[in-house]
Amino acid sequence: MYNPEIKIHKTELLSDNWYILNKVIFDFKKNDNSWITQKREVYDRGNGAAILLYNSTNKTVILTRQFRLPTYLNGNKSGMMIEVCAGLLDQDNPEQCIIRETEEEVGYRLTTVHKVMETYMSPGAVTEILYLFLGEYDASLKVSEGGGLEQEQENIEVLEMTFNEAYAMIESGEIQDAKTIILLQHAKIKGLI
Repeated sequence: MYNPEIKIHKTELLSDNWYILNKVIFDFKKNDNSWITQKREVYDRGNGAAILLYNSTNKTVILTRQFRLPTYLNGNKSGMMIEVCAGLLDQDNPEQCIIRETEEEVGYRLTTVHKVMETYMSPGAVTEILYLFLGEYDASLKVSEGGGLEQEQENIEVLEMTFNEAYAMIESGEIQDAKTIILLQHAKIKGLI
């Protein structure tokens, strides 16, 4: 990865307690061909994958509800977020990751998923690429109650609702998670449900 209009001078590790936080000092060539020096903190938590599970026959979706500390610290009174199933890639490719996470979090064993897109969710400070997927489910794919892994200290509530109920939660403010909004809007635009 090389761009002659960016010169990285120093990368300083600030924290590796949970994930990696670096301070990066670099020169950047502006449109007028002058150079500026900037300092930025960059958070590297790895890449992730997320999936909207939908049932086209019943016109339902499966979402999750779980506590998210950063939202609590920034005004979400309960700290609870309604989201699509998601997780970090770890050592898996995106498809393997989201199939694994679907079984762990919501209890459905998928064999195929459809990639929608790749997106940077917070490119000003976080390196993460999020791979977004769709997956169709039905009762025959249910293998457990889900809820996440105890060793990962997950406490995930599985929610099944109609697509229309979920979509209305965007406008009501009950769903504020960007990846969930993107996937619900994608399903609406494509007329999947």
